[in-house]
Amino acid sequence: MRGNLLIFRLDWISIFLLLFLIGFGWVNIYSTTVGNDLSGPLLDLGTFYGKQLFFAILSLIVVILYSFISDHFIERFSSVFYLIGIALLLGLFVFGKTIAGATSWYDLGPFNFQPSELMKMIVALALAKYLSDTQVNLRYSVHQGYAVLLLVLPSILVIAQPDPGSALVFFSLFLVLFREGLPLYYLTFVLSFILAFAATLKFGLTYTFIGALTLYLSYLWLKPKRLKTPTWFTISYPVILFTIIASTTWIYNSVFKQHHRDRFSLWLNLETNKDRLLDIKQSIGYNTYQAKQAIASGRWSGKGFLEGTRTKGDFVPAQHSDYIFSSVGEEWGFITSALVILAFIALLLRFIYLADRQKKAFHRIYGYGITSILFIHFSINIGMVLGMLPTIGIPLPFFSYGGSSLLFFCLMCYIFLKMDANRLKTHFD
Repeated sequence: MRGNLLIFRLDWISIFLLLFLIGFGWVNIYSTTVGNDLSGPLLDLGTFYGKQLFFAILSLIVVILYSFISDHFIERFSSVFYLIGIALLLGLFVFGKTIAGATSWYDLGPFNFQPSELMKMIVALALAKYLSDTQVNLRYSVHQGYAVLLLVLPSILVIAQPDPGSALVFFSLFLVLFREGLPLYYLTFVLSFILAFAATLKFGLTYTFIGALTLYLSYLWLKPKRLKTPTWFTISYPVILFTIIASTTWIYNSVFKQHHRDRFSLWLNLETNKDRLLDIKQSIGYNTYQAKQAIASGRWSGKGFLEGTRTKGDFVPAQHSDYIFSSVGEEWGFITSALVILAFIALLLRFIYLADRQKKAFHRIYGYGITSILFIHFSINIGMVLGMLPTIGIPLPFFSYGGSSLLFFCLMCYIFLKMDANRLKTHFD
């Protein structure tokens, strides 16, 4: 009888990891946004920490209500949800509210609703629905085209807001396609082009061209005979690769805007003029520089809760949102920061384990989808704050302030955990 109850069939390892991340994330939002008066109510909707706490409670209510919805319902209507999500994204261009230069929100009075956060979950569901069809085979180009269209269409609408950070998340779902059988030479295409572009900026056209040509000829010579590569790939790959290398300088100077060039310059250490480099660090690179300083000042054990001088002094812009990990580093130190990173990694590995054991293809693919979404958010945000990646507006799941983000991250994860719990149900029937 006890085994029939959903609560006993849920994966509590994942739930404890989620509760830790949500709770500790809220503690850091409180630290970065509370003023000198600590006597106010925690559920003060006039504050960032109050709104975040409200959405944490709302998330709990929503997942409890979702417990009464059949998994079959969410699978059956995934395509309908996708169309609704596309309509919400299109509606932003008419009814959207602009914040910080991006028209990404609907104004709902005391709160703002960001449909791109909901769309991440919807696209993962729609992709799982399509790929789980027994007639779909990613070895065929027509099926590849439909799958890619599911990811590209919302990406285009989000880029137009403009919100390139959120658009990048949709492309993370390409990892699911590779997991489900998309040939890996597509991944070789993309990664090679990105590396060639960055290498040309860093080392120049001649050295990059010689290096790329050497690697390609070595591949043709050393590749195992059993490794079959399509003829179109063998011919088009070097043509496109060397075209990108040859056009990098033109793209960088003529297509990119100045703030894009500054971010690449800072990331790849391209600027040789010390005065210009200092100017970039104080403008485009200011957030990252201050975040790194805040983290470094925390040393091993941190300065203590509410004791971060850079946090309380507002040295790091957007510290309660995209740069909240700098508060963790300053107030809690290296040891706790490492534990937070390990908690994220443990959650990702746990989700992969749960996805691998699913009996239904839809459940398995959806599990891979949400893992990819969480991974790209986590890795890019941490890399951005530490200065290892260029600045991209992408939040840290369960930590960064944002009601829509927290609500849909929680629902997205719980949908999968409920799918996993129902995988075991037949053993108790």
